[in-house]
Amino acid sequence: MPSKEPSAKIIAMAGKGGTGKTTLTALLLRHLLDAGETPVLAVDADANANLNELIGLEVTTTLGEIRDAMKTETPPGMTKAEYMNMRINQAVVEATGFDLVVMGQPEGPGCYCMANSILAQVMETLAKSYRWMLVDNEAGMEHLSRLNLRRVHTLFVVSDPSSRGVLTAARIADLTRALGVEVGRKVLVVNRVPAQIPPALREQVDRAVAGTDLELGGFVPASDRLFQFEVEQRSLLDLPADTDALVAAERIFAQALSR
Repeated sequence: MPSKEPSAKIIAMAGKGGTGKTTLTALLLRHLLDAGETPVLAVDADANANLNELIGLEVTTTLGEIRDAMKTETPPGMTKAEYMNMRINQAVVEATGFDLVVMGQPEGPGCYCMANSILAQVMETLAKSYRWMLVDNEAGMEHLSRLNLRRVHTLFVVSDPSSRGVLTAARIADLTRALGVEVGRKVLVVNRVPAQIPPALREQVDRAVAGTDLELGGFVPASDRLFQFEVEQRSLLDLPADTDALVAAERIFAQALSR
């Protein structure tokens, strides 16, 4: 897919397990598609990969499998870089307005550094064909370093409505500096909140924002309709536009990505 941009702007999603960050990643993809901000490359970098299930796509090959195959598989007459480039292009799942690649499980014991280096180079080349790269991360965000993604346009840090979730979000915001990742904006999103937000939760959020370089994006309500879509394994890209969680998330995304 051709792009007007020399390279994709990177949006990363992070948060502790169970906060619904993959669900919000799907809603963010929906937002970019609806806004005509295409093409988008969605990268599922969570070891518990399930973004494809939320957007109605089937994945047959992960980048981790390709990396591991390089240890024993390189066809005669091809360099390892040529082989990985070919296999990664085969692993890209194409859809209307966006493509998806899945990182898969982390590597086993030992470090196959050559494969990781080539993977980073190929992903950097692949990113040049897209307007946005949307990366759904684990809390640690090691994949940002492994893929050499050193400049992130916006980092959405997702918390659930709990003290532990908000504290973890604050730690994640600080972690980016240790990884040497340059982030334009760090936006806190508190997900699955009740209709009446407890004052104690608001106080915790305010403290987290005041004590870090996070800015508060907003609150996304718990949604029966969204839950029903997930239970029925229906694509969140087909959610009705008036879904309460989608409306709140759209407002947060539009404001955060406006500059």
